[in-house]
Amino acid sequence: MRITVQPETFQLAQVFTISRGSRSQAEVLTVRIEKDGVIGWGECVPYARYGESLASVTAQINALGHISHEELGEALPAGAARNAVDCAFWDLEAKTSAVSVAQRVGLQDLQPQITAYTLSLDSPEAMERQARLNAHRPLLKIKLGTPDDMPRLEAVRRGAPKARIIVDANEGWSAEVYSDLAPHLLRLGVELVEQPLPASEDDALLGLERPLPICADESCHDRSSLPHMRGKYDYANIKLDKTGGLTEAFALRDAALEAGFGLMVGCMVGSSLAMAPAVLLAQAAQFTDLDGPLLLAEDRDHALKFDADGVHPPVAALWG
Repeated sequence: MRITVQPETFQLAQVFTISRGSRSQAEVLTVRIEKDGVIGWGECVPYARYGESLASVTAQINALGHISHEELGEALPAGAARNAVDCAFWDLEAKTSAVSVAQRVGLQDLQPQITAYTLSLDSPEAMERQARLNAHRPLLKIKLGTPDDMPRLEAVRRGAPKARIIVDANEGWSAEVYSDLAPHLLRLGVELVEQPLPASEDDALLGLERPLPICADESCHDRSSLPHMRGKYDYANIKLDKTGGLTEAFALRDAALEAGFGLMVGCMVGSSLAMAPAVLLAQAAQFTDLDGPLLLAEDRDHALKFDADGVHPPVAALWG
């Protein structure tokens, strides 16, 4: 068995901005595991917010040596490196056994899932233009996270009066700003707010009135995050690059549901290969945010299909 990793770059269709900065391309790592002539593959997006870089994650993967899927959870911590390798193992096992990943985990009759489409942070005028261009989409996700967000939100609602809306503050607000904004979010029909406060300061959510549901993103990584989330959040945003792969993501899904949290399945900005395993996870989610490929100017061969029904499960030629 041989594990290899290589960096790849996908140009974005337009500059993508959140409260922490902007980017014009998606830089990913592609992992391939070859055994007896069969290749399984996976993708991860190293994220600086969690102390990751292309170089550091590559080093983690290259240091693995010969390892089994069962040993991976002990060999690497939750994060991008383990995610790409874990998903590559799942793909390899599906190909060698001729049993799909969905069948292996007991998922039957996979369905397309309506996914959010993200409008990046910009001026109110630009965000209204973005909203008008995408007003046909059933669910929009708005990147906010500044002290001056109300004009942006009002502009998006003008541009897309019928769309459902969720908001992602990317840790950009304080408890006071959130409390001031919450009634207006409700008035404008926002259904969910992601990570309004920095993860290191989210104890301020304890006892705070939550007139609309709050979803943990940067505060939710794997099952160990759940005790810290109680009393602060209503939803858990599960991302494979945070859980360290599909194996832990399924475990987090089950534990979060048992603990009474709703589910959102999200993504970093990557290709269809990164989203493919998450489509399986999204079958149990109330909110799906797997629009990464829609933000790209280019994608993988055998890319995921997106249409009015949502994002469709991957074909075997892509993954799983």
